[in-house]
Amino acid sequence: MNNTTANVGFEETLWKAADKLRGSMDSGEYKHVVLGLIFLKYISDKFETKYNELVAEGSGFEEDIDEYTAENIFWVPAEARWDYIKDHAKDVKIGQIIDEAMLLIEKENASLKGVLEKRYARPEIDKRRLGELIDLISTIKLHSNGEKDLLGRVYEYFLGKFASAEGKGGGEFYTPVSVVKVLVEMLEPYKGRIYDPACGSGGMFIQSEKFVEEHQGRVQDLSIYGQELNSTTWKLCRMNLAIRGLDGNLGPNHADTFHDDLHKNLKADYILANPPFNISDWGGDLLKDDVRWKYGTPPTGNANFAWVQHMVHHLAPHGTAAIVLANGSLSSNTSNEGEIRKNLIESDLVDCIVSLPGNLFYSTAIPVSVWILRRNKEESSRFRNRQNEILFIDARNEGKMVDRKLRELLPEDIEKIASAYHSWRNKDGNYEDVAGFVKSASLEEVRGHDHILTPGRYVGLADEEDDGIPFEEKMEKLTSELSELFAKSNELEDQIRKNLKEIGYEI
Repeated sequence: MNNTTANVGFEETLWKAADKLRGSMDSGEYKHVVLGLIFLKYISDKFETKYNELVAEGSGFEEDIDEYTAENIFWVPAEARWDYIKDHAKDVKIGQIIDEAMLLIEKENASLKGVLEKRYARPEIDKRRLGELIDLISTIKLHSNGEKDLLGRVYEYFLGKFASAEGKGGGEFYTPVSVVKVLVEMLEPYKGRIYDPACGSGGMFIQSEKFVEEHQGRVQDLSIYGQELNSTTWKLCRMNLAIRGLDGNLGPNHADTFHDDLHKNLKADYILANPPFNISDWGGDLLKDDVRWKYGTPPTGNANFAWVQHMVHHLAPHGTAAIVLANGSLSSNTSNEGEIRKNLIESDLVDCIVSLPGNLFYSTAIPVSVWILRRNKEESSRFRNRQNEILFIDARNEGKMVDRKLRELLPEDIEKIASAYHSWRNKDGNYEDVAGFVKSASLEEVRGHDHILTPGRYVGLADEEDDGIPFEEKMEKLTSELSELFAKSNELEDQIRKNLKEIGYEI
């Protein structure tokens, strides 16, 4: 059995154990308890790998903290190492032991200060089940020299499961991987500054890292910037980056992106974001004259175009943004939204709009769209001159239902969307409009639709294959069939009248 196959079984088993731990705790709480414990196991395993190497060298440096920090390995004090935790799994004070272990690790590793969970001693956590979970986690090594991202896969699996369990609340911290991949494959963030102003658990950053690695780039060429409002989700993102050795600037704390922008001077090469949809209580009345509202003051009752303009404000001169928004943003004309959208279009910032199908998110069944915004769309060594043009992609029929409520975009769906965009954008692409799927529209065409950006208005209906039968012959056949149906209908009506009359009813 290979590592990947073994890991899938472990993930499922571990999830069942974690679900038992929940007890009276809601999923939003036990998510952090479980992931914090897995994180502790991971950094301990990584420490142990290096520890054993130093012991084998025989120079006596295995307890020298500098040997670890030199390789970006977290220093784990003796009473925080997993073997110590495992040995005390059945201790009635196991919760307190874990909390103290987290404090010790934070004390020795400045970058983790204030990040780790310290809630294990609370009475609502069943200590017997906590011990059972520790025993289970102990059965698998989460780091070795031969396994690069085992914990990353466990984290991805768990985040998806937690999002599903939380339902609507799950959207606050998790964007489904297939949706993130659409954004990443379209933007191709090889190198530069990447920013997510509503970063949740960090999914955009993780997929960007994977994209770079899959295309033989250097992860070190990406600089990560993010911001998150929810304090526990901010910690989760810090942990998610830490397990992959990614150094991200998420600010010194959680904060409101609109009212406390932690990256005011940032001009990002890539922005990838799935901000909360249609937020009404974002405090817009306190930001009437904000410098970010260059294209119009967003309505106080909906933050969609506040998010869009915040991101445009943070784009570098040749930067690109990919933003997931509710479909209402494509056509709404209420409360100045139509005017803002028009100004963005007339400023030639909108590069591409993709309609995605519904049921992609755990938090909502509504269909969403991806906005690709690009500064300076003029011709370059790589890109065609697409000034005053917008590409529309209608992908509402892509993907498949993986259960009763959830749809997932398949790799071939993601490839189809990204390829259409790149063949249109890149000089070496062989782009052609495809009826029912993709259309390159001029600014004049968009003006003709009152600056509404719904792709279905532009791509039209899919062409049907010509079956070789002349139109007149088809119409004659259809007319004949319709006449037969009408005749059959009259016969049935007469029979019903006759039957009713026989039992004393007449109509």
